Amino acid sequence: MVSLVPLILFSFLPFAVPLSPEAANAGAASNPPSAQGKPSSEGSTTFDGQNLAKIPDAPSAAEVQAAGISQAGWTVTVDSAQAGNPGTNAIDGSNTTFWHTQYNPTVAGLPHQITIDMKSSYLIGMITYLPRQDGSLNGNIGQHVISISSDGTNFAVVAKGTYIDDNTLKTTTIQATNGRYVRIQALSEAGNRGAWTSAAEFNVMTASGAAPPAASAGKGVWLYTIDFPLVPVSAAIEYSSGNLLAWSSYNPSTFGGSNGAQTITATFNPGNQLVTPRLITNTGHDMFCEGLSIDFRGRFIATGGNTDAATSIYDSPSDSWSKGATMNIPRGYQAQATTSTGNIFIIGASWSGGQGGKNGELYNPTANTMTLLSGAPVAPMLTADAQGVYRADNHGWLFGWKNGYVFQAGPSVAMNWYGTTGTGSQASAGSRTGDGDAMAGTVAMYDAVAGKILAVGGGPDYQDHDSTANAHIITIGNPPAAATVQTINSMAYQREFHNSVILPDGTVLIIGGQVYAEPFSDATAQLTPELFNPATNTFTQLAPMAIPRTYHSTAVLMPDATVFSGGGGLCGTCATNHYDGQIFAPPYLYAGGNNAARPVISSTSVTSIKVGGSFTATTTGAVNAWSLIRLSSTTHTVNTDQRRVALTPTGNNGNTYSFTLPTDAGVLLPGPYYLFALAGGVPSVAKTILITLT
Repeated sequence: MVSLVPLILFSFLPFAVPLSPEAANAGAASNPPSAQGKPSSEGSTTFDGQNLAKIPDAPSAAEVQAAGISQAGWTVTVDSAQAGNPGTNAIDGSNTTFWHTQYNPTVAGLPHQITIDMKSSYLIGMITYLPRQDGSLNGNIGQHVISISSDGTNFAVVAKGTYIDDNTLKTTTIQATNGRYVRIQALSEAGNRGAWTSAAEFNVMTASGAAPPAASAGKGVWLYTIDFPLVPVSAAIEYSSGNLLAWSSYNPSTFGGSNGAQTITATFNPGNQLVTPRLITNTGHDMFCEGLSIDFRGRFIATGGNTDAATSIYDSPSDSWSKGATMNIPRGYQAQATTSTGNIFIIGASWSGGQGGKNGELYNPTANTMTLLSGAPVAPMLTADAQGVYRADNHGWLFGWKNGYVFQAGPSVAMNWYGTTGTGSQASAGSRTGDGDAMAGTVAMYDAVAGKILAVGGGPDYQDHDSTANAHIITIGNPPAAATVQTINSMAYQREFHNSVILPDGTVLIIGGQVYAEPFSDATAQLTPELFNPATNTFTQLAPMAIPRTYHSTAVLMPDATVFSGGGGLCGTCATNHYDGQIFAPPYLYAGGNNAARPVISSTSVTSIKVGGSFTATTTGAVNAWSLIRLSSTTHTVNTDQRRVALTPTGNNGNTYSFTLPTDAGVLLPGPYYLFALAGGVPSVAKTILITLT
């Protein structure tokens, strides 16, 4: 498996050995590059188009542990210990001894905990856990909670999650936190083999720099870390539960050499903040580098990728996956978008399934059929990428719009309208004046009623170049009329491989990315998010994050108006795999350093309503703004689902507000939406409403 160590936090360690094909798990004989239509170099000298010599392998566990705070003088207290396996074994500097909770003569039940007293206070940035190294997996920690205290009495939670069930070193990176005591609580045994816990070693690393700014600084706050048993490359919100469903590939740490038959997923429940892994095999689909969108019923439609012609469908109410129709054109790294007629438009993607000719096709979720659109060629939306069509047709910026049209905003400088009725059509929508090709940049429709889209960052090629800080506002109207493009002040930082998330107040949060685009590297990572304000067309720098979010990272809006940001890497035993996510609380959730008083939506008159319908919502106090935000599905910087529709009440009776929805399904694209109420800019926790076509 893999050492879970982010490179940027150990830049002072030696990394003389580049990643090998075997370590990346690339080029497996069962699925060679030729069978996937990929460049012949894949699996021998390149991995996902990146030179293997540029991807550093991770340091050894011993190298990482040596960088920790000295364990000399530390003491521990544990809830349980087997005779011969005391808690002190977990801090003795030896990887051959281990702490084990009692299993004889009786088994001490879960949960278990160990509290470490380091005798002095430190600015803590990371906690590592090494499972027992004697060949047994018994007692491996699965679900867990990590807390820090300065006095040994009052503990603050800094991380929750689930570790992979193997014997490799696990790391939990946190926002820099001052403390003397570290407590690790084991809520489950990773393999469900018994109610016990074991550990060879726990180590603690200091954070560089100063503690993060306080909430009173008005820059938002990075909250707890969420440890995943996989690298969360793709993510989507389940509308019926509010849970976040994430996945990697057929393997938690790599996509290379896929067997094409399964996907490893994990569900984060924001209510109890637990992570539950799940292996999906019934669809016979490795969903890495898939096209992804949410249909009118709130189902996730995942197409192609490592299994380049397959389709998988996730249904939230039943929490189940099913197999969909096979695509006519095999693809990987495509974009797709739900249309106003309820179909899914798919185009591009020469990463898998052969190169070139990845013209449009249409998936009908009701009939479960795929139809080629001969009038929807991919050629007009190609970039001039240095790697040719292998990259030039990747990651399209698509928006379902009026009358079944799809607007392609980029990443090519050329913009296009694609009609999806009949045999399809294509027409130029102009170009992003003042910009160039912006591969792996992002777009966000922050005002759907006005047809306004924010486009930021990206670069002329997929990799090996400087990215831009460019920012533009694109406005679309009735297709196929040309879009208008306004160049605005640039972001503070250049970015590629970043993510953009629309917030309830209409601002847009831009997270992560890097200056020099280099897959599987955290060099030049941008740790400072920026907030776009559409009222002033300006960007504000927010609280920096501790964990780089670059290639293969993701971000989505949560029901409580916080933002999940996670992932990055997925390159075997490389040094840049990030098996985690983090929750960001934007500035609107704070007032003078304290939690802001939030409005509450106590009820809505409907949970499902058609486009153009009317409904009421009742709050516990007065509010002055409302918005609908379509739920997100995202991978590889592409999120074609999120859009914001501001709502103006038609009237109110006290704290009960009446609304009439927009009548155009191209503007209010049917599907699941968050409904937010805002008071003085502070958002409520959302209610979820399913918008239907009829």
